[in-house]
Parts: sequence; structure tokens; C-alpha cells
Amino acid sequence: MDFAGSDMSRRPAAGRVTSAKIVIAGGFGVGKTTLVGSVSEITPLTTEAIMTSAGVGVDDNRQVPGKTTTTVAMDFGRISIDRDLILYLFGTPGQTRFWFMWDELVRGAIGAVVMVDTRRLADCFAAIDFFEHRRLPYLVAINCFDGMQYHNAQDVRDALAISSDVPVVSCDARNRESTKNVLISLVEYVLTMRRSRAVAPA
Repeated sequence: MDFAGSDMSRRPAAGRVTSAKIVIAGGFGVGKTTLVGSVSEITPLTTEAIMTSAGVGVDDNRQVPGKTTTTVAMDFGRISIDRDLILYLFGTPGQTRFWFMWDELVRGAIGAVVMVDTRRLADCFAAIDFFEHRRLPYLVAINCFDGMQYHNAQDVRDALAISSDVPVVSCDARNRESTKNVLISLVEYVLTMRRSRAVAPA
């Protein structure tokens, strides 16, 4: 059964598996590929390419000087949340020159995770605008580089000027349980939104 077209306010009948597509987005070098790789129960499909001199002046890696590769199409992974729910993860490329792919990557998705590096919040503005314009539910995941969170969730919410109902959570993109909890939070948020719409007066 396709999760995107199903009634998400109800769990599937015993023995039936629901699948859903989730997009992982954010700025360049924020940890999207790392998140997909850490949580996927299959060997993730990645389209990482070596950064070359051709990208000088195009890709700004000053804030991530150790980064030598970049996603040029997408990342793909899969995780079973429980025996009834499978999530398919699609990581977007972060650079602006690959944004033309985003419309196809989000087709059929139930929601998105916008990953944030608090040292360069402006890098995630485009992703937030993209999902808000398309009315696709999303949450903000603060990636705690080096295990440190430099700003709390409310500060990040205020800086991004996002709605009070949009979840803002912290995570370590390298840690499977941490990233799994982010995905569960997104699914729960999507369910809550759909239920509220279902009971809203016409």
C-alpha cells in the first residue's frame, strides 16, 4: 500500500506494509548523505563525486574545508520503522546548480527533513521556502557537529522565522538511533497534520 495515497490517520491492517517517501534536504555539506548512510538498513545509493577545480567559485566550501566530495544527483536509503512501516529516503543535492532536480525528488513524498548547521543557518532558507511553497510538511533537524549544539531549538526557530507548529529537533547525523528518531518525529508530525485537516470544519 502506498503511504502517500493512504489514509494515514489509521494504521494498516495486520500483515500489510505501508511505505512512504521522505526527502532529506538542506544546504551544502550539512550532513544529508551522512544521515541517509547512518540510518539506512540497506547499502545506500549515493552519487558522491570528487570536488574538482571546476567547482571553484561555484561551490562554497569555506565552512566545510575538509569536504572533498559532493552529491550530484541524490542519495537513497531505506529503513523499516516497524514491521508495518518502511520509509524510503531521498537526499537532495545541496548546491544551487542542482536544484532543478528537486521537483522530481519530492514527487510523492509525504514530508521532508531540513537539516541545519547553526554555524550557517542561511544555507537552509532555500529548502524551507521550497517546501513551504509546495505545502509539504517538514521539520528542522539541527545537526550537532562535534557533538555540540551551539543554539537551542527556540533560537533556531526564531532565526528561521518558521511557524510554531513546525518541529525543531536536534540530532547527530552519524548516529542511527538519533536519525531514526528524527524520521519518527516527522511521520508523527505528518499524521497529526492530516488528522487535524480531516476534522477541520468545511
